[in-house]
Amino acid sequence: MAAGDLIKNETGTQRLIGYVIDVGQPDKRARCTLSVTDHHLNRHNVLHGGIATTMLDSAMGATASLSVDPSGRAPFLTVSLTTQFVAAATEKSKLIATGEIVGGGRSLLFVDGELRDGSGRLIATATGVFKRVPADKLDAPKGSDG
Repeated sequence: MAAGDLIKNETGTQRLIGYVIDVGQPDKRARCTLSVTDHHLNRHNVLHGGIATTMLDSAMGATASLSVDPSGRAPFLTVSLTTQFVAAATEKSKLIATGEIVGGGRSLLFVDGELRDGSGRLIATATGVFKRVPADKLDAPKGSDG
């Protein structure tokens, strides 16, 4: 994996939570990784569901992006995302969320996701629909339609 295949500190959310996105795997499935600390835990001392969902959303969106851009940076919007929580992750866990395109067309993609810990134990799954941002909408000024 080359350094250019890792997306680090690109967004405020990424910097706040501390996850890294790997877009350099030969299977064209993005991975979102995180080492869990006490900052990621809920009041029950397990991974907060919002953190798990954010990781899945990021991996799945980057996987959608890889379908049209080898850098994994083409913008896709999350249209819908459903997360199923299977097991708890605790502090010091190493987590990996992975996306996989399972259907779609030119503008909408259906993507499945899995979140596993370092031992391979399933933590959560997700299904989502992602929409490619049209090129003519990329430079639209803030406050405009789109």
